[in-house]
Amino acid sequence: MTEKIRRWIHTNLFSSPLMGLLTVFTIVVLAVVLPALFRWAFLDAVFVGSSRAVCGGGACWAFIADRLDQFIYGRYAPAERWRVNLAGLVLLAFTALAIWPRNPFRVLCVALLVTLCPAIVGVLMVGGVFGLAFVPTDQWGGLSLNIILTFATVAISLPLGVLLALGRRSGLPVIRWACTIFIEVLRGVPLLTVLFMAMVMLPMFLPEGITFDRLLRAIVGLSLFVSAYFAEIIRGGLQGVPRGQYEAAAAIGLGFWGAHRQVVLPQAFRLVVPGIVNTVIDLFKDTTLVSIIGLFDLLGIVGQSLKDPNWLGLGREGYAFAALVFFVCCYAMSLFSQSVERRIKSARH
Repeated sequence: MTEKIRRWIHTNLFSSPLMGLLTVFTIVVLAVVLPALFRWAFLDAVFVGSSRAVCGGGACWAFIADRLDQFIYGRYAPAERWRVNLAGLVLLAFTALAIWPRNPFRVLCVALLVTLCPAIVGVLMVGGVFGLAFVPTDQWGGLSLNIILTFATVAISLPLGVLLALGRRSGLPVIRWACTIFIEVLRGVPLLTVLFMAMVMLPMFLPEGITFDRLLRAIVGLSLFVSAYFAEIIRGGLQGVPRGQYEAAAAIGLGFWGAHRQVVLPQAFRLVVPGIVNTVIDLFKDTTLVSIIGLFDLLGIVGQSLKDPNWLGLGREGYAFAALVFFVCCYAMSLFSQSVERRIKSARH
């Protein structure tokens, strides 16, 4: 074991003079920074309190504890927050069934995840039916808004991305060029521009007196933007499927849609799992941009809470908490992607 550890240290930390110098420099920096950071974050920190007055020289985590409900639920009515929790459990249950590798009804569960699940979550969150109080979307916020935006956008943009990828490979010039223009235009402009277009320009093209909810317009803008990236990722997967698979599907009598649904697309998705998950992670982080158009996600709620006279000057704690939450969520998605890749690799062997 000692020899194995020594070999690992030599290979990964001291494989060359430059690598050894960087390793020593990193150790020195960590030795200087980590004790001070630990003292600020834990030893001198304050964890309980109702105002800035309780804070000392360390981190004032009392601010996070006092505002934790708002960071999760936004301005959602406290008496109705059980609906947000239930919606999260429904989403988690449908997702778990859809990704469970031994589920014999996995295809059906995936279909329900993008059809029935959004309907149930929408009814729970909005209300107005079945005796549930109506909660307008301008009261939604916090981490729950980031999750809802990510889920809704992926549910819409992933199927649209598949259609765009197939359209770009179409033999019909009109369809191919239309899909190509859509993809390249959306990939060539900043996401913030797309969101502003959805907020400002979309209502101008609607008939007089007809408008869409602000959250719905944000979902539409995000979905169109992300679908262009999904289309290119999936197109790369389609190009990675051997030509013989297409010929084999045609030989057993499958048409275009049957061949892609049963033979080509399953293989293409296995090739592009890292790219899809990476795009979802980017999307989850990009949902923070909606605070610029008047929707207050976790980062927006943190910024609003810092304006409270009782908690002025605690930006480090607020943004450190937001960074930690986003890191945990994104790292969990990355670990899931790695586990899927390992299962695919083991299945091939």
